[in-house]
This record gives sequence, structure tokens and C-alpha cells, in this order.
Amino acid sequence: MRSIAILLFDAVEVLDACGPFEVFSVANRVAERAGSAAPFDVTLVGLEDGAVRARGGMRIGVDTTIDDPRIYDLVLVPGGVVDAVEADGRVLEWLQRIRPTAEVVASVCTGAFVLAAAGLLDARPVTTHWEDLELLRTRWPALVVHEGVRYIDHGDLATSAGISAGLDLALHLVARWAGADHALATASQMDYDWSGAEHP
Repeated sequence: MRSIAILLFDAVEVLDACGPFEVFSVANRVAERAGSAAPFDVTLVGLEDGAVRARGGMRIGVDTTIDDPRIYDLVLVPGGVVDAVEADGRVLEWLQRIRPTAEVVASVCTGAFVLAAAGLLDARPVTTHWEDLELLRTRWPALVVHEGVRYIDHGDLATSAGISAGLDLALHLVARWAGADHALATASQMDYDWSGAEHP
């Protein structure tokens, strides 16, 4: 079983966070229906205890906070309005602390700005929401920012394009860790059109 942390914060984009959560949740149900153990354990991590107010007003509860010393196999940073998050030293320190032990650190949409602020992105290609590609290039000119891709996976680092692209990245990770057939069954259960085609 792989442990997954999804960071939550005020003004997080709902589908950025809840889309991958749903993918991993459904992947667990698919496994359990087949008589296998659930492959994923998802934890919603907040900056503080209590619910966050997501973009659009949805309230989402958290399981623990960034003060929790536990480590995770996958740390996923969703996007939304991230100005305050990327400027929050506690968040950046948390990401820097867990980066060496995480198998994958990933972002959805403008979550890439948080990873960049923490110094976790490097010269390898990255992506983000199409509206924010130029801003990412401008603010971090050393980054190789790609457009026209749903996600980019380097093994230990993955980024995705905007909002719904987080579903594609999460399904890709299900395929990577639980097998292509499992990912396709998960997409089918979600009634989501996903071919499993590899992206750069």
C-alpha cells in the first residue's frame, strides 16, 4: 500500500484536489471488489486543523496537518489560488522535509508554483494550467515549461496541466503502481474517457 498526501488550503481548486482523491478511492474499490487489498491510503493534509474553504466555497475537512511528522510515498500539491501557500514558509519547509523520502512529489495545475517556490522543480520539463504557463516561465526562467501535455512524469517528480488533468495524472500513477488494467478499470468505473496513453 502506498501512502498519499494531498495538500489542502484555502482557495484550493476543488477538482485539483478531489479529482485525484476520487481516482485513488475508486482504485481501492476496484481492488477490493476483485478480492485484493486496497493499494492506496490517502491523507488530506491541511496547514491547520479544521476545514479549508475551497475555491467556490466548498468546505473540505483535513485528516492531519503539515506539523505531522509522518512521511508519504506520494505528495500531491493541487492548484487554485496559491499566492499565500507559496509564500508560506511552513508549507515550503514541509515540502523540503518530506521530499527526500517521498517516492514522487507531484502537482496539479498551479500547484507547480508551490513546488517551484520550495525549490523542488529543476531543469526537467514541467507543466501547469495553460493560462499560467508564461507566468511560470517568467517567475522561474530556469524551468523548462511545456504546453500541450496533460502531465509529465519523471519518476520522482510529476506535474500536470490544469484542473481535470489531475485525473489523468492520478490514473497514470495508478497504472504505474497497480498496473494498466487496474487503471483502465478505475477509469471505466468513473465513466471517464482515459486511454492510458503515455505522455512525455
